[in-house]
Amino acid sequence: MNVERLRQLVHPDPGGAAFNTPLAGVLFAIEELARAPEQRSSGLIITAIVLAGMVAVSVHGNATYFGVIHAGTLGMDLLLPGLLVALCCGLAGGVFSRLLIASLGGAGSDRLSRLRADRPVMFAALCGLGVAVIGVATAGATFGSGYAPTRAMIEGVASMPMLYMLFKFIATWLSAWAGVPAGIFAPSLAIGAALGNDVAMLVLHTQHPALIAFGMVGFLAATTQAPLTACIIVMEMVDGHSMVLSLMACALAASMVARIVSPALYPALARMQLARAAG
Repeated sequence: MNVERLRQLVHPDPGGAAFNTPLAGVLFAIEELARAPEQRSSGLIITAIVLAGMVAVSVHGNATYFGVIHAGTLGMDLLLPGLLVALCCGLAGGVFSRLLIASLGGAGSDRLSRLRADRPVMFAALCGLGVAVIGVATAGATFGSGYAPTRAMIEGVASMPMLYMLFKFIATWLSAWAGVPAGIFAPSLAIGAALGNDVAMLVLHTQHPALIAFGMVGFLAATTQAPLTACIIVMEMVDGHSMVLSLMACALAASMVARIVSPALYPALARMQLARAAG
């Protein structure tokens, strides 16, 4: 089994069916497969993603997972807040990716790593307790993928407190560290939306939807280091095409910052799985 084959097992349909954005799934497969020298199965993977996307569209209709972002008209006054969002997302996403790699590697000699290796059930229970405490403290806002709070922020019906981003960040990390089989795409979009919302409140900017969109695309791009995928996923949520170039610029900037902080997440996870299989 090689790294390419393992990537197929790790994420056979990233974003395509889950977010009703099959093009994003195709691009993510291309971006990840481009890291490997062997690409013999790329056609099969892309076909599977397209079929999954078609099934999702036929069942759920042509609707996006988090709703529609009404960004309005963009101006130069959005440049500095947008750059701030991209920088914050790049740093936060890089740290998040690095934490996941270090935590899931299980090769550390510290007490928690030893506990995770020796008593995985107890460790998972402790992580679950931490997630539960955070959830209770936030009145359930951090539970699940973050769908309800993110949709509320996008639609402008609610604004989450500034600590929500930090709590969601920690809860998602603990869930992954516990070994729970779940994705990071939806939580990353939720964390990014909260970060964009925080920056909008911090700088008192009126374009909350645009900064939320920048946060979503920036954090997802930083975590996965797949800026095209992040851009396509968020672009399909935006009402109109006025933000396409801005979203791409934010995704690229956040991804470049994240590369300084952390190696690419999915190839690192693939190498870990290969090492376990070989051992």
